[in-house]
Amino acid sequence: MTGKIFSLPKELYENRRLVFKLAVNDFRTRYAGSYLGIVWAFVQPVVTILVYWFVFSVGFKASTGDLGVPFVLYLVAGMVPWLFFQEALLGGTNALLEYNYLVKKVVFKISVLPLIKVLSAMFVHFFFVIFTWILYACYRRFPDLYYIQIIYYTGCVFVLVLSLSFLTCSVVVFFRDLTQIITIILQIAVWLTPIMWVEEIALPEQSVLRQILKLNPMYYVVSGYRDTFLWKHWFFEHPLWTLYFWGFTAVCFLLGARAFKKLKIHFADVL
Repeated sequence: MTGKIFSLPKELYENRRLVFKLAVNDFRTRYAGSYLGIVWAFVQPVVTILVYWFVFSVGFKASTGDLGVPFVLYLVAGMVPWLFFQEALLGGTNALLEYNYLVKKVVFKISVLPLIKVLSAMFVHFFFVIFTWILYACYRRFPDLYYIQIIYYTGCVFVLVLSLSFLTCSVVVFFRDLTQIITIILQIAVWLTPIMWVEEIALPEQSVLRQILKLNPMYYVVSGYRDTFLWKHWFFEHPLWTLYFWGFTAVCFLLGARAFKKLKIHFADVL
């Protein structure tokens, strides 16, 4: 069983060229037929960020207090990785359902399907990273050496969401309600991460609730983006937290890979 589990990364690597081509095609076909095409992929998240910014900054007069950071910068630094995680997880979860005609082909490596959806979501993520750079530059916060960490933290959320997707896409084939459950969980998790409220003001550093919130692996990623863009801290300054994140992700991968390998012989029959 262990050998089968660790054969999964090998399959993904061996089919990397096919995966990239299919990911590009997936990204394009989602908006095929519309006048603006793939522009919609970027418009919707931007509008989402602007709505949250207007509601919290203009409506509720949210601020970062004595932190000396405009709220919109704090908000965007958290929203960018979260939007990627959200889209990639939902896409990865439904990958087998969406590409059910490929699942039924004996010669096709269906293990690449969740990866295709995650890569497809990453194209939009790259755009938002650039959007964030431009926004920060407008506030006279220009790129520096810390920005290199974006590669690391993007890798963190990529591996995490891919590991989760192998588990969820395996289960959703037999339990279709899982998609709706995940959607509800994401709606709750966005507030617990936290993204749209300032934890440094609401919760003391050593409070029990704040330590509990840190058990959420996306808390690590969102904090990492803010450390990169705002607070200027390196990821290796949090060794125990980093170890916890990768330990959690490794467990998710093992569970996801095992479930996928064990259940895939039944996918074609159910779909």
